[in-house]
Amino acid sequence: MNGKHLCVIATGVAISMTAIAQTAWADTSGKRIALSNNYAGNSWRQAMLTSWGKVGDKAVSDGVVAAADAFTTAENQVTEQAAQIQNMILQGYDAIVINAASPDALNGAVQEACDAGITVVSFDGIVTAPCAWRIAVDFKGMGKSQLDYLAKKMPEGGALLEIRGLAGVFVDDEISAGIHEGVAENPQFSIAGSVHGDWAQDVAQKAVAGILPTLPEIKAVVTQGGDGYGAAQAFKAAGRPTPLIIMGNRQDELQWWKEQKDANGYETMSVSIAPGVSTLAFWVAQQILDGADVPKDLVVPFLRVDQNDLEEKLAGTQKGGVANVEYTLDDAKGVIAGK
Repeated sequence: MNGKHLCVIATGVAISMTAIAQTAWADTSGKRIALSNNYAGNSWRQAMLTSWGKVGDKAVSDGVVAAADAFTTAENQVTEQAAQIQNMILQGYDAIVINAASPDALNGAVQEACDAGITVVSFDGIVTAPCAWRIAVDFKGMGKSQLDYLAKKMPEGGALLEIRGLAGVFVDDEISAGIHEGVAENPQFSIAGSVHGDWAQDVAQKAVAGILPTLPEIKAVVTQGGDGYGAAQAFKAAGRPTPLIIMGNRQDELQWWKEQKDANGYETMSVSIAPGVSTLAFWVAQQILDGADVPKDLVVPFLRVDQNDLEEKLAGTQKGGVANVEYTLDDAKGVIAGK
């Protein structure tokens, strides 16, 4: 064998070894991913955790990753979640997926994770730390879409009751900003009162019951999700006419809407982010660990239910659950590619 052949073989071996090294580097079967969640006190958060568990457990059993653990803080407190993230750093997770209590107050802990070489992906409650990835819904647009609907439905306008979410959380602020922007563009509407329902129907029912005696006739209720059914019960208990209530994709809301629709033709719409966005965040983290070039900011659409697809969406939503979409690896690749 001459030197030329030896050179070709050596070059081929080198290329093969490089390919093997690259394949080994890109393998995520030994990687561990953790979810840091700041709150679990409503049906949306429970559905979000269920979706994470379903997809994460399968990824572990299929050998895609070594772990997909979920942790939820006892209270919606920034200090507690920061400590949770720091504990994940010490435990050596390769990626941390965060549903954050604050967009900026966790940035110190997030930066610590990044400095330790950990991939950080935030979703729903996103973080602003430049080193983290963000999967966002246009929450402001989601809030404004309610006023767009109302402007077409009742062009004469009227007084509105706003039910907000969890105080101090980015999502609550953004949806509320979108609602107020919509009111500014449609001055025939006005916000007669505002309460926090914490995205939970029992909390919303109490809050609405407490403010109703001070309010004029309410034409519509603008919401954030998990509060529509509670609002309806509060109006009923107070003996007041049921206004048009924007729903938030929870099964109890959709069921109540269908009953009213069947009884008297009640019309509304329902909008929320799908809880399964947690599974998109999981796959995005896995792809980053796999070496994919992923933009720092990704946007997913919100999930809307209208009068004509109510029955279909309700039939596909389990009792006590939320209308949902769970994402696959291919879905995540499509979102990453901007498709």
